[in-house]
Amino acid sequence: MTAIYKLNAAPVPNWVPPPVPDAKTVIAGAHTRLEPLRADVHAALLYRSYVGHDGVWDYLPYGPFSSSAQYHRWVRDMEQDPAVQFYAIFNIATAQYEGVASFLRIAPEAGSIEVGHINFSPALQRTRAATEALFLMMEWSFAAGYRRFEWKCNALNRASRAAAQRLGLSFEGIFRQAAVVKGCNRDTAWFAAIDAEWPALKEAFGAWLSDSNFDADGAQIEHLSDLTRLVRVADDPMLGAG
Repeated sequence: MTAIYKLNAAPVPNWVPPPVPDAKTVIAGAHTRLEPLRADVHAALLYRSYVGHDGVWDYLPYGPFSSSAQYHRWVRDMEQDPAVQFYAIFNIATAQYEGVASFLRIAPEAGSIEVGHINFSPALQRTRAATEALFLMMEWSFAAGYRRFEWKCNALNRASRAAAQRLGLSFEGIFRQAAVVKGCNRDTAWFAAIDAEWPALKEAFGAWLSDSNFDADGAQIEHLSDLTRLVRVADDPMLGAG
């Protein structure tokens, strides 16, 4: 059986597990800056961006939070969790902290890393900064040597599934009854991009983020989903190829 496996498995020559994201590195772009999340620095400012928008917590296993102090405690707990690395997202255009995202299920030995806990305030949603923030996390992951970049979400969350596909991540299936969240069943939709796809995806992001892709009113000329469509190996059946 071992001999058969070796004959059919693709070798990974000179494999060296990549580093784990650290709690000190800032990831910066032209439109946004990702800072390792710190309760004393970011919690109050982030809470302010979420107030009055309880819907942003609908598909997360926590929240909404009833006070800034409660959110501060949650951020402090996440800051101390070694299994996840959260970032506060600073929108350079507005000079405000407007969301968070994290690396989780970090498996250097497999070369796999997941992006999750994505929570963009309404001010950040559908902006160049929001797209660039996720691009920067993908870029960091593949540059560090990861082979696989994952995105998982509640299968009912059409917006998250559309976001994953728009970014060029391929649909890989539904894990049925994967969890119980806030007292309800969660089926989980899986998406991923791999290192062989990254050069083409990076080129697509570069074209979309370019100033030349936006008109005088800031409206996009080419859609990112159109640029990533040829790279994806499988589309979400809920969404089609859009």
